[in-house]
Amino acid sequence: MPSPSRRRGARHRRSRKKAAATVAAEQERSVNWAEMPLDSILAVFHKLDHIDILMGADQVCHSWRRAARDEPVLWRRIVMRGKAGLSSRINRQGMACAAVHRSAGQCEAFCGEYAGDDGFLLYLSEQAPCLKSLRLISCSGVSFDGFAEMIRRFPLLEELELSQCPALTEWGHLQNEVFEILGQACPRLKHFLLNKQYFEEQRWVEKDIDARSIATMHKLRSLQVFANDLSNEGLAAILENCPYLESLDIRHCFNVDMDGIDDEKGKLLRDKCARIKTVRFPRDSTDDYEFEVGSPRFACKEIDDCGYYSPDYGYPWGLESEESDDDGYSSPSRYEADLDKYDKVLPRSMRTFL
Repeated sequence: MPSPSRRRGARHRRSRKKAAATVAAEQERSVNWAEMPLDSILAVFHKLDHIDILMGADQVCHSWRRAARDEPVLWRRIVMRGKAGLSSRINRQGMACAAVHRSAGQCEAFCGEYAGDDGFLLYLSEQAPCLKSLRLISCSGVSFDGFAEMIRRFPLLEELELSQCPALTEWGHLQNEVFEILGQACPRLKHFLLNKQYFEEQRWVEKDIDARSIATMHKLRSLQVFANDLSNEGLAAILENCPYLESLDIRHCFNVDMDGIDDEKGKLLRDKCARIKTVRFPRDSTDDYEFEVGSPRFACKEIDDCGYYSPDYGYPWGLESEESDDDGYSSPSRYEADLDKYDKVLPRSMRTFL
C-alpha cells in the first residue's frame, strides 16, 4: 500500500493537472479573434471560397472586415463556386462585382459558377486589365454577343474555361464565330476548356466547327473538350496546328474513333496522340471529371425509331429513369439555411429580391 504522504502527493498532482486544463480551456474560450495578426487572418481567408468571405468571414468583427475589404492580394485569384439553389436567392453577379472591386485592379484570375453574365463581363474587363485566367461555369446569363464583344478586352488571357454555358457550348453555328474571335483576341492562350454536360449526336450539324477554330490557337499547352462533336478530321487539324500540346482530354467525344481505322491517316493520328504526355480518349473513365456527366444521346439508326437513345442506360431520350444524371446542381446549398440572416447584412447590390 502507498504511504499516506504518497497518496496525498498523487492527488495534488492530479488536482494541479485538472486546474491547468481548466485554465487552458478558459483561455481558449476567451481568445479575441479581432486581435489575430493580419497574416493569420489572410491565411484563414485563403482557405475559403470568396463567397464564404463575403457572406460569413466578412461579418466576424471589424478587423476581419478590414482584412477582407482592404487587402487586394486576397482577391487576386477569385473563386466563386456554388449550387443553383443559392444563385436564386442572392445576386451572384453583384457579389462577383464586389469581389473584383476589392482586388483594386490586381485580379489575375476569376472562376465563377452561376456567377457571370454580360454585365459582369463588361465590369470585369474594366476592373481587371491584367486578367490571365477566366473560368465560366454554368453561366447561362452570358450570351453569344456579349462574350464575343467582351473577349476582345482580355488580350493577356492564358487560360479560358467555358463549361456548360449554353450560349457558348451548345449552339454550333455560333461557336465557330466565337472561337475565331477568341483565337485572334487572345494570342497568349495556353489552356482551353470547352465542356458540355452530355454528348448528343446530331447528324445534321457539321461536326468540326469547333475543332477548326481551336486549331487556330497555336500556343495551346492543354485542351479539354468534353462531349464535343469533333471527329477524326477535326482532331487531326488540332494536332497538326497546335504543336505544343502536352495534355489532351476528349472524353465523351464519340465521333472520334481511331480503333477501326487501319489506313495511313489513322496511323498518323495515333502517332500524333502518342507524342502528347497526357491523353484521355472518348471512352476513358470519367470518375475524376469535375462535373456531373449526363447520359450520351445517340441518334437511332432507323427513321421510325425513337429519335435518340442512351445505350448506357437503356431508355429513350425523354423518358423518366430511376436515377437521373441531370440533377447534379439541384441539391440545397450549404448557405441556404442562413440566407435570411445574410439578407440583413449583405449590401443591397448583393441581394436578390424575389
